[in-house]
Amino acid sequence: MMRRARPVAMAAILLVGGMAAVILPASPAGATVPAGFTDQLVVSVGGGPTALAFTPDGRMLVTRQSGTLLVVENGVPLPTAAVDLTAKICANSERGLLGVAVDPAFATNGYVFLYYSFDKVGGCGIGTVNRVARFVMTGNALGGEVVLVDNIPSPAGNHNAGDLNFGKDGMLYVSVGDGGCDYPGGTPSGCGGSNDAARDLNVLVGKILRIDRDGNIPAGNPFTGAGTARCNANTPLLPVGQVCQETFAWGLRNPFRMAFDPNAAGTVFHINDVGQGAWEEIDLGAAGADYGWNVREGHCANGSIIDCGPPPVGMTDPILDYGRADGCTAITGGAFVPNGTWPPEYQGKYLFADFGCGKIFRLDPNGSGGFTRTDFATGLGGGSAVNLRFGPVNGGQALYYTTYTGGGQVRRIVHASTTPIEVPPVADFEGNGTTDISVFRPGNNTWYLRTTGPTAVVWGAAGDIPVPADYDGNGTVDIAVFRPGNNTWYLRTANPTAVVWGQTGDVPVPGDFDGNGTVEIAVFRPGNNTWYLRTASATAVVWGQAGDIPVPGDFDGNGSVDPAVFRPGNGAWYLRTASPTVQVWGQNGDVPEPGDYDGNGTVDLAVFRPGTSTWYVRPASPFNVVWGTTGDRPLPLPRAIQRVYFP
Repeated sequence: MMRRARPVAMAAILLVGGMAAVILPASPAGATVPAGFTDQLVVSVGGGPTALAFTPDGRMLVTRQSGTLLVVENGVPLPTAAVDLTAKICANSERGLLGVAVDPAFATNGYVFLYYSFDKVGGCGIGTVNRVARFVMTGNALGGEVVLVDNIPSPAGNHNAGDLNFGKDGMLYVSVGDGGCDYPGGTPSGCGGSNDAARDLNVLVGKILRIDRDGNIPAGNPFTGAGTARCNANTPLLPVGQVCQETFAWGLRNPFRMAFDPNAAGTVFHINDVGQGAWEEIDLGAAGADYGWNVREGHCANGSIIDCGPPPVGMTDPILDYGRADGCTAITGGAFVPNGTWPPEYQGKYLFADFGCGKIFRLDPNGSGGFTRTDFATGLGGGSAVNLRFGPVNGGQALYYTTYTGGGQVRRIVHASTTPIEVPPVADFEGNGTTDISVFRPGNNTWYLRTTGPTAVVWGAAGDIPVPADYDGNGTVDIAVFRPGNNTWYLRTANPTAVVWGQTGDVPVPGDFDGNGTVEIAVFRPGNNTWYLRTASATAVVWGQAGDIPVPGDFDGNGSVDPAVFRPGNGAWYLRTASPTVQVWGQNGDVPEPGDYDGNGTVDLAVFRPGTSTWYVRPASPFNVVWGTTGDRPLPLPRAIQRVYFP
């Protein structure tokens, strides 16, 4: 993926339909992480996952080199891509859809930024260009493309770079490679180590760019004023002697990934620049810095491991470089550990990966003013850890990474302090009219029931969702799981059964929708806001819109469960009762917790407000009560609600 001599093998099939037909191990074969950590599969995506980012509500956006942006909710890709660029991109060699960033102000503007290789003249040859484009995300779809930077040469197909990140200054930073060979229109210098395109300040290759969210040149860029101009024009370069205003730093070969320090007061970032044949390097981002390529590689002269004197005047050496003797040959993703996320020895540390040897390293001070690398995770497989990013898990954060291993996956490394909690299905498992305290333990797929005679029952597999309910109408709640990978319900009734109902991305919402005293299998499909009810007469009901949370319940007390949704944006409940109604109860950020709080047989509207640990309940006489503290999770916690608020 990083070198012209090594073409990329892409997985072109989206591995969603059969994702859980085979139970995957928690870690790749031979993967080793420090004590207290676990490497977990999040989702198989296929297609060469190049980058990922998170929206503020916890949705994960994954770019595939082949040209689609996937939305992943609760470990399951939505059935429709957020955007499909395959018709206009080039994905040959190292080209493709390479980077994604979410605007810090996403909650108000919905902006998502992509970096991709555009088939400008047809044929995906020397005339291919890279571009940065802004989209608006509405629901789970991207539209309204605005190209912010265009005509970045990609003459040889490799060394495109393609990372996008926002700094603490609110500006968008873009990494661009040297194109592999010299660009059309320049003075030919050759390819590989001979390619001097990164030395030319009149073209946007071998650079770090800095723009604002509208594509304008921000104050503080190092090259402005006389002798400078925008290079985002119909031609990819300026006359010799002029300088591109988009350029923030230069002299880079293939700065494939950058990482910005969330702990710093200002904008602090590292650049992971892939080497030619001798050194992989990490550079400290600085305005106007020249990192020396193709005069220098690492801290030495180009191609040398012995000619390593001080850099020429005006050039900046890396803060760390390493050779190839151990098989680590292509530096890729990087991420800073956010303070408060992991144990103290990891606070603020920089983690970086190597695509060739399948390792993640930790950057540590060497005691002499420099740095050294220490193994953090090993045995991840060649073609692994392409992009690193910290993201949400169980109220904390984990290190997520994309990998081409296993056909294309997103995985995460989780510390024990943020391992998945046991999901409490509050239910009457012995039919005595009393709710039994019980938990489902995902780690061993075991149900621990505190019935009269406490018992432990193994029922389920990795990734299953517990959906206990009275499926046979005998007055006793049955152990049951929904398996997202094959959309199958496994019911431990008197006569255990397996029922296929749903498709990838569906949310299980069982309930007695026809009032016959038996709970029916049902799913809510976010992609089309449709409820699929497996009643005596199978029914499909459209109710809700993108972003709604399904909250079924008997809201009119007629003995039948009603489809209903809670809309976080306006705090409104949309109830499909005999006379459909809309009722506002709650505000943005509240967790919907419907239930029969006054025992009159009708489900009441209720929300839990995490910021104040207050329950706002709307029975006949509304009330509110403080119960809980910061970090608590309200119970019961249906999976449809957990997936949104506690992914």
